[in-house]
Amino acid sequence: MESFAFEESWELIRKCLPSDLDEVARQSGSLKRVRRVGGGEVLLRLLLMHGSGLSLEQTAIRAQEQALGRISAVGLFKRLRTSEAFVRALCEHLLEAMRERIGNSSWPDGYRYRIVDATEVTEPGATGSSWRLHYSLRLPELSCDQFKLTRFTQGESFEHWHFQANEVILADRAYSTRAGLVALLGSGAKMVVRLKAAHFALHQSVQKPFELFTELRKLRVEQTRNWNIGLKNGKQFWPLRLCAIKKSELATQRSQRKAQRRAQQDGVEIRSETLELAGYVLVLTNLEPQAWPAASILELYRCRWQIELAFKRLKSLLQLGHLPKRDIESARAWMQIKLLIALLTEHFAWEARFFSPWGYRLEPNQPLDGLAGSG
Repeated sequence: MESFAFEESWELIRKCLPSDLDEVARQSGSLKRVRRVGGGEVLLRLLLMHGSGLSLEQTAIRAQEQALGRISAVGLFKRLRTSEAFVRALCEHLLEAMRERIGNSSWPDGYRYRIVDATEVTEPGATGSSWRLHYSLRLPELSCDQFKLTRFTQGESFEHWHFQANEVILADRAYSTRAGLVALLGSGAKMVVRLKAAHFALHQSVQKPFELFTELRKLRVEQTRNWNIGLKNGKQFWPLRLCAIKKSELATQRSQRKAQRRAQQDGVEIRSETLELAGYVLVLTNLEPQAWPAASILELYRCRWQIELAFKRLKSLLQLGHLPKRDIESARAWMQIKLLIALLTEHFAWEARFFSPWGYRLEPNQPLDGLAGSG
């Protein structure tokens, strides 16, 4: 990303953000003194310069060239360390604007659809700390509606999120744990989640286990099927459906090789059951079977790949995959800046989609306002 892109487009960027950046910066604790930094707007411009590729030293030089103030690289580093809450507040502002823009759109059957996943962000060096970015993507808009930064030790789980009863949540097998699924089901939300059979047993009824391998061995390639099963958690029994499809021989071999490599890396001997399960795609859901037959559930699950593509974009375009900070406070602030840049990019991409050719809205008091909706 060009380091000067934000400078040239600052007026457009400014319109997306809260009107009183000084107040936001003060309330977040990031602007206790304005010495060397003229206020919240200047502080944000410096942070965006740094986040878009300039080093602290280069940012300090550019600030002086742009008449934004005289600040040393050390002074800017100190500002960066206290800026996480400020940038996070701006991210929340953009996310709320995105939610309002999306409105109550649904796709289909009146539900709202979300994909949740997480990716690793690693500091440089063999002993660098790792962080985890938990990310929620709305379908079909492909817009981020929530995110959370944690230490790498906090794994992928539905317990990180807040869900509503009218939502359908798509997630991979890392989220297929008893505690996580119970947290999701307890919210009343619907789910389409890849099964990881090793995490817990499935039951046909409260007292009767589900014979998974017996049923799967009846499937033919390209045949889909579902079974009414349930998840036991203490005295609770959550009714679910298990939807399955048998992979082709080539796809099965590819999955088995991947499982074997993973077992080798972990230093464990792979189980024969694991190799057999690699020949199937197994998805748990509580969506209604009349509206959502097994084939439709499996097609819906394929949409989960969109969040993998979103992570690739974040890491390739914004260099989010490698964290150039060893200080905890500055590292978290740097990641928040990257996410703010991603949200700003998403905002303008959305505007450009509907307001071609210049890619942004006219001000309300400018000519022709309201003409498009006047009929």
